[in-house]
Amino acid sequence: MTAPETEHGGIIRPQSWRLALPAKTKLINANHNLHYRRKAELVKVIRNAAWTMARHSNIPALQRAHIYFVIHPDLRASRRDPGNWAPTAKACVDGIVDAGILPDDDSTRLIGPDPRIGSPVKGSQFVLWITDLDQMHPDHIALLNPPGAPE
Repeated sequence: MTAPETEHGGIIRPQSWRLALPAKTKLINANHNLHYRRKAELVKVIRNAAWTMARHSNIPALQRAHIYFVIHPDLRASRRDPGNWAPTAKACVDGIVDAGILPDDDSTRLIGPDPRIGSPVKGSQFVLWITDLDQMHPDHIALLNPPGAPE
């Protein structure tokens, strides 16, 4: 958890929380051609892991949030496309909603989850960063969306 701090001309950085899946959790990559039952099993495991991590964290119930995820690929990975782990991120967000951190994951409550790439680690690691949007000025929230996006 990070405390709000002032930076860049008085802009207050809203509170954010780091939620990491347990190391070596089997992740779902959009490029995997999984049987629907196998995919459902993995989704359940990931969703439950995110629920457990969220319930045991100090994240309060939020009304609106921005979430981005960081995939720390395995040391052996040669090509890295962080967007390919969107199915893992979706399962995690559903677990966060199940844990009561967010009331829903629709577009009125959530911006993201946006993909990022992190430094490689042995076995890979999946981390979510959750930021409270209610602590941000609406003009600053607009900067999270692409130009021309509906408000």
